[in-house]
Amino acid sequence: MEDRTTPIGDHGFLSDCHTSALTTPDGTITWLCAPRFDGPAFLSGILDPERGGGWTMEVQGARPVGRAYVEDSLVLETRWEGEDLTLVGHDLLAVRPSARGTGLWREGLLVRIIECRSGSTSVRSRLQARPDFGRSVAAWRHLDGSLKESSGPLLSGDRALVLLDEGDPEFRVELSEGESAVFVLDYLRGERRISSGEGQALLKSTLDAWRLWSDRTDYDGVGAPHVRRSALVLRGLLHEESGGLIAAPTTSLPEDPGGERNWDYRYVWHRDAALVVLAFLRLGHEEEAGSYLRFLLRMCGHPIGWIPPVQAVDERPPPEEEVLDHLDGYGGARPVRIGNAAYSQHQLDVYGHVLDAALCYEEATGGLEPGQLAQLDSVVEAVRALWREPDNGPWEVRSSPRHWTNSKVYAWGCLDRGIQLARITGREDRVPLAEWRREAGEIREDILTHGYDPAGGTFVQAYGTTNVDGSLLRIPLLGFLEGTDPRVRRTLERVAAELGDGDALVHRYDPEETDDGIGTSEGAFLLCSFDMVSALVLAGLTDEARRRFEVLCESTGELGIQAEGMTADGTQTGNHPQAFTQLALIEAAVNLDTAGDGEALHRWARTRTRGGDPARSRRRTNERENHA
Repeated sequence: MEDRTTPIGDHGFLSDCHTSALTTPDGTITWLCAPRFDGPAFLSGILDPERGGGWTMEVQGARPVGRAYVEDSLVLETRWEGEDLTLVGHDLLAVRPSARGTGLWREGLLVRIIECRSGSTSVRSRLQARPDFGRSVAAWRHLDGSLKESSGPLLSGDRALVLLDEGDPEFRVELSEGESAVFVLDYLRGERRISSGEGQALLKSTLDAWRLWSDRTDYDGVGAPHVRRSALVLRGLLHEESGGLIAAPTTSLPEDPGGERNWDYRYVWHRDAALVVLAFLRLGHEEEAGSYLRFLLRMCGHPIGWIPPVQAVDERPPPEEEVLDHLDGYGGARPVRIGNAAYSQHQLDVYGHVLDAALCYEEATGGLEPGQLAQLDSVVEAVRALWREPDNGPWEVRSSPRHWTNSKVYAWGCLDRGIQLARITGREDRVPLAEWRREAGEIREDILTHGYDPAGGTFVQAYGTTNVDGSLLRIPLLGFLEGTDPRVRRTLERVAAELGDGDALVHRYDPEETDDGIGTSEGAFLLCSFDMVSALVLAGLTDEARRRFEVLCESTGELGIQAEGMTADGTQTGNHPQAFTQLALIEAAVNLDTAGDGEALHRWARTRTRGGDPARSRRRTNERENHA
């Protein structure tokens, strides 16, 4: 089995939009949760090869020489070569187009196909299952030529299975040129057996489904290959049934090699909201944008008092945080955690993200219903009641709450977007608009008074402090101030000087100055690194922005997907792949593509409505008026 120190960024990502798997360069699958992203891990060897298990693929006389995704899909191809010997494997979580034609529906099958292109050899593929994060012992029994595991999954194939003395099933196959073998794990229903022909049909239908989806991606600007790959990763992280987009499919991959910053990210964080909606809309995927926004609005009851910052994909709170002491952790990084305690935190910025997402969706589609607009009005009212209170901030610190500048900026953003939303939907006389404008002005003045350091000439991380952090890069991106404002440009310069690392990396903050309740070091934050690119574009420093963007994209590795963070030597850190990294990459690319044209994604949403179908806009207005 692949050693536990396989670099995080070298893991391939498979998804069927309900769960995911990770693979190593040697063809080992080291991660699979069932039946959904945040379910118990059936394979968790990435966190402990011995106790977590994995599904290996060993080719006698050949070694793996490269991997790539098949065109615009999440089907991963691995190539083995030896003397007069070539084999190609395809790994996939099988999907098919949904009934509505725009979605992706799971088969509930993890499929492995290996084909001999030249020569002849022996192939052995062992499934070392360790159910429930290795807390249960796999118990297999023979069932009509297949093997059934006591927790539910069924393993089958078109070749004979052997149950080893150690209790693990293994395929042993002899292949010659032109021959192939299919191995399938039915992780969902535990009843489907797959023949060779059915395996090839699953490969074809999965490729067709991903191609159909990718063909709708409408972008050929700066960084197009990276943007298209990021879009595929995001689609793979979007739960098909609920519409929630998880932050990452993994838990406890360390933010610093060997460190303690190990968190479970298999849940939906609402601070991704605006970028999720904007990115899907801009790339031509309106259905996905709407699906996510509907998930988001279901989390916002009426009236609003408090919006939890994170939810599970089934719209429930994440499980309580728990430490798995029996697992060594990735590269020995402990603790290994499941569940997430951030649910109970007060994070004021969430409210601004919700309104920003809703405004972008309405500007681009005109699709918000009267009931949804009433919910959003309630979110604005909640911010009026909450913005003067300290909160846990954008970084979810586990020390005492404080008045974060970013939180106040997004509180202002909530009021600002609420005002704009009332205007474009013709509801100025149905909301307390004058009060909202006055409150927005008060928040703005509060930020400029307490969140800005006149002596240093920059914005600061929190009221009463003098240090900066990466969240300040969002000030021009939200439109609080122009990117060319001297206060913004000086803040960018200081963030780059004090938090920069190498040619293009940016740390989110200094742990010692921030007092985050953890205190240990961490890698640079790729979200902040791409946010710096976008902020530099808005500041008029396009050449530097482009240079940084190219450096960051070159660091993605052979598969073009990115984790949460990175060290100065290019080692990716944190949970993988990370949604907000892919989102920030898309935002940076679009900003570069339209440099000098304002904040590109927001401006695109506004102009799309103005240049859209006037009849549709009139219909939407009439519907609202009739409903009222």
